[in-house]
Amino acid sequence: MQGKTILRDADERADFPELRLKYVARFEKLLRRPQAQEVLEILRRYGRDCLPIPRRTERHYWSVSCLPSTPGKALVRVNASWMELFALYADGEGIRAKFLVHLSDFTRDHSAGQGEVDESFLERCVATPEDVGHFFPRGEDIFGIKVRGFRSIGKFLATSRVLRAIRAFNLTHMNRGRNAYQASHCCSLADCMLEEKGTLPGSVPFSP
Repeated sequence: MQGKTILRDADERADFPELRLKYVARFEKLLRRPQAQEVLEILRRYGRDCLPIPRRTERHYWSVSCLPSTPGKALVRVNASWMELFALYADGEGIRAKFLVHLSDFTRDHSAGQGEVDESFLERCVATPEDVGHFFPRGEDIFGIKVRGFRSIGKFLATSRVLRAIRAFNLTHMNRGRNAYQASHCCSLADCMLEEKGTLPGSVPFSP
């Protein structure tokens, strides 16, 4: 949770050739979008920093969908068990993100009280206060955070308290059983998420 220990992951990833072929056209369509490089860079950061042992748990405990057909018109979405964890959307020619976390990790008194949201902390986690908003999905101790813009999303993901909260929520739902969205896993997007190099070719440099 603190990011002080890196658990040993699988040396090689499992291959899913039928899924790779099934979603390659959607991936190519995403690459033609003006937001493509920002999407891939944020996904790389999310895969590296927010998912435990991602190679060993790929598809069976988490998955990533490309241009999913569900309502909302997300560009990409990450799921675990029956829960959406994270999604990116087009915002003009830029992007906006939706994170699902535990409400108690973002309240002043660490309770699940909706009136106790630490608004000032959320505003400090982004480039400008106008870039962050929140909502309350159904479910006990669940909190939705919306972040607008590549720079603000990057800053949000670079905040240690935020990372601990995202990891805790993701681990909670990965531990609830096998991923219900295995059939929509886009292997090409997962390739980008699990890239081990420092940057992706053509990616947008991040500056906090």
